[in-house]
Amino acid sequence: MAARLASVGFEVMLGSRSKYRAMEVRDRIVQRWPDKGLLLEAGDNHEASGVADVVIIATPWDAAASTASDCAAEMEGKVVISMANALAKVGHEFQPLVPPRGSVAASVQAAVPRSLVSASFHHVPAKELGDLAHPVESDVLVCSDHSEATQVTLEIVSKIPDLRGVDAGEL
Repeated sequence: MAARLASVGFEVMLGSRSKYRAMEVRDRIVQRWPDKGLLLEAGDNHEASGVADVVIIATPWDAAASTASDCAAEMEGKVVISMANALAKVGHEFQPLVPPRGSVAASVQAAVPRSLVSASFHHVPAKELGDLAHPVESDVLVCSDHSEATQVTLEIVSKIPDLRGVDAGEL
């Protein structure tokens, strides 16, 4: 997601529990796409969520709410996009799970009640998003209980060629 957003002109600040881990990921992305001039910075989660205008949580589903909760103060009043799907791999397929609040994004919203959470990009394959050599063509569902979060998320989607944002209603 970071590579795709940076490739269309967004300034991206990668976060992780460890700023050194975020720096390693940033370096790998920049090395993979040296000709793209990607605007990527890196820091720990608190630093990244503190400086960001919009925060995207791209963790495994079972870490999304706790990651948000840990940075709730830095995310207050901001749009927070949750990308996670609650899935379990069983054999060669993925099976959906139902988190306690019905969705990962609803759990994130409960963890950061003073933020404007949307659920989006969770049906766009990460591998395709990260491959800047190929366009990604997809509808992108956007769900939120906040019209501002829906609008901001739809605007981000619209900046990525061949992605079409769809307002899919509430969380």
